[in-house]
Amino acid sequence: MKKLSTRTELNTITSTLGEISTRLTALVETEGPQMDNDVYSELVAAERTVGALLRRLNRAARNV
Repeated sequence: MKKLSTRTELNTITSTLGEISTRLTALVETEGPQMDNDVYSELVAAERTVGALLRRLNRAARNV
């Protein structure tokens, strides 16, 4: 029973982060050219970090 709740929780977190990732990507792609370079760099770094986190959480969810 515990595995199911853990998997469900991980899937919920992964889904939420997936939405955040999509929104970050859209922001970087559409607004990036008009942004200050420092802000753009930070958003690109955040986008990469969220992507890496999503991959790790997906692996964890598969192994529960």
